[in-house]
Amino acid sequence: MEEQKNSMNIQWYPGHMTKTRRMMEEDLKLVDAVCEILDARIPISSRNPDIDAICGKKPRMVILNRIDMADADLVGRWSNYFKDRGMAVIRTDCKSRKGINTFAPAVRQLLSEKLQRYAEKGQVGRPLKLMVVGIPNVGKSTFINSFAGKACAKTGNKPGVTKGNQWIRLNKTLELLDTPGILWPKFEDPNVGLCLAFIGSINDEILDKEELAAELIKNMSGRYGKRLEERYGVTLVENTAGDGEDTKKAWEILREIARARSCLLKGSELDTKKAAGFLLDDFRSGKLGRVTLEVPVPPETSTAR
Repeated sequence: MEEQKNSMNIQWYPGHMTKTRRMMEEDLKLVDAVCEILDARIPISSRNPDIDAICGKKPRMVILNRIDMADADLVGRWSNYFKDRGMAVIRTDCKSRKGINTFAPAVRQLLSEKLQRYAEKGQVGRPLKLMVVGIPNVGKSTFINSFAGKACAKTGNKPGVTKGNQWIRLNKTLELLDTPGILWPKFEDPNVGLCLAFIGSINDEILDKEELAAELIKNMSGRYGKRLEERYGVTLVENTAGDGEDTKKAWEILREIARARSCLLKGSELDTKKAAGFLLDDFRSGKLGRVTLEVPVPPETSTAR
């Protein structure tokens, strides 16, 4: 994501996530590899840096999920970004099941040496076991259900639906351990907290949705400003992001959205809170088109996590 100044410093690390981390560390010895699911709209912000420490030297796979909501060009660039860093990568959209059929072959490729050892020991058909990890509301359970073709794991459109680790046998050769979504204790970069809030990985109840919507407008106004104009019939002020007037202009646009959507309180006062809800729901459901808020950058210029 292009660097933005923002007025929000979002932090969220409920106590149960510490317990979840301990469970993951204990169960790691039971699996052959770890599958980390990322949101293709925010591939860096949706990577939990603690996963590296938890997983150690276990083979890893990255799944770029929700590709149907992400900028197609940037999905390809992000895929190459992770591949260049030695990671196995597949791209999926779990709701449409796009890319799901690439998962099993990718797992076999990732664990080809282990499969060869099984064959040498006469253990052909022994199931491979993977732990599925990721931030809250990134689509872990939906991914598992899409692959299985049935509702094996509990899903929802808010963080915290998966409460505990759950083994799911997909077929005779593959078993997945679904884990609750976890974040990390502190977001060093405020933009990380923003991105996580944009996609719904932070509990909405702790957020000021109007401020969050204004920040989303600022972040979309450069590359994706036309999407806002087309969706809501508003006119964006040129260069709404990056200067001292960006927040003020973003609030003006939010008021325009409220006016365009007839979000009114008593006395015809504009209901910007309701308009903010419309905007965030539209972004999270993909109604604003294919949007990616982060662009791959060389490691030496990456921001702190």
